[in-house]
Amino acid sequence: MAQMKLEIGGRSFTVTCQDGEEDHLSKLADMVDGKAREFGDTAGLTESRMLLYSALQLADELYNAQAAPAPAATSGDTSPPGGRDNQIVAALEKLADRTEQLANSLE
Repeated sequence: MAQMKLEIGGRSFTVTCQDGEEDHLSKLADMVDGKAREFGDTAGLTESRMLLYSALQLADELYNAQAAPAPAATSGDTSPPGGRDNQIVAALEKLADRTEQLANSLE
């Protein structure tokens, strides 16, 4: 198991992940950090609220992406229909679960 230090909303979190997942987790943390920073100064928010709002925004984007009609495939597209989208959806769902677990542990 690898340990990583993540910066989200100006706060540091130490998390563990499977060996080899560090780059992926870092990218996911960057997404959450981007959402947290959309609130501006997060100093007035508790960690659990900041993470909750970030998770809700990501969940809203995920919901909208799932509800949107799939774009028509181009003739040069050889990837399976929805393959990459399904990976993104799965990653966001996993991130939302992890964020919820972290928020619960902070309360």
